[in-house]
Amino acid sequence: QVDLVESGGGSVEEGGSLRLSCKASGYTFRSNCMAWFRQAPGKEREWVARINLDGSTIYASSVKGRFTISRDNAENTLDLQMNSLKAEDTAMYYCAARLRTNSCSILARTQDYWGQGTQVTVSS
Repeated sequence: QVDLVESGGGSVEEGGSLRLSCKASGYTFRSNCMAWFRQAPGKEREWVARINLDGSTIYASSVKGRFTISRDNAENTLDLQMNSLKAEDTAMYYCAARLRTNSCSILARTQDYWGQGTQVTVSS
């Protein structure tokens, strides 16, 4: 049974930092692409960052230079370090796993498993 559990959300002021973590279980973590998405109230879920099998990373333009995605294949964890947070970063954040293939994607509809989400609130 695949399970993804996020943690680390909270409330911070603009300019602050948070570190999100996603603990994965039930599959071979190191063999699959992982990504972070977020969804603000009334908006569609949007892709934030992706990490590939070789550890290479890509970011949405809105977070590039401020967020860092990383993975620990020994611990089966995916992290998102978020610095210089802005009010517009306020959203529910989700980790996602793509298991159907070892190719990677940033489309929400192509992810196979999702965590329950962790709330990030940034006050201005």
